Amino acid sequence: MGSVPRIERLKKRPEFLRVAATRKKWATPGLILQVKSHPADGDPARTDGFLRVGFTVSKKVGNAVQRNRAKRRLRALAAEILPTHAQGGFDLVIIGRRTTLTRPYQKLVGDLIKALEKMGVRTDAHT
Repeated sequence: MGSVPRIERLKKRPEFLRVAATRKKWATPGLILQVKSHPADGDPARTDGFLRVGFTVSKKVGNAVQRNRAKRRLRALAAEILPTHAQGGFDLVIIGRRTTLTRPYQKLVGDLIKALEKMGVRTDAHT
């Protein structure tokens, strides 16, 4: 099995905005994935293979209870999928959609794996 990237969280708004500024994203029925590679930061210390991930759900999805539930589903999804299916060296922002609340979990898994693949972040460490 390949090396599993260390996963950290994006927490501050400027970090989310830097990822969004690259305009690299892939939308699936259950979520939207935005990607930014670390070397683009101009910070050579960020090439140690770790992965940073942030989660966001807008008010369009619903009230606070619904948004928090969507974020919990996305966090659980990321914790399960990213260690084995994502390369290190990237910042990822996973955006919840209205369908994130009702989409079957296995379909969300497929959505995230497909988005990682389309964005060139997927790895085959799980094989």
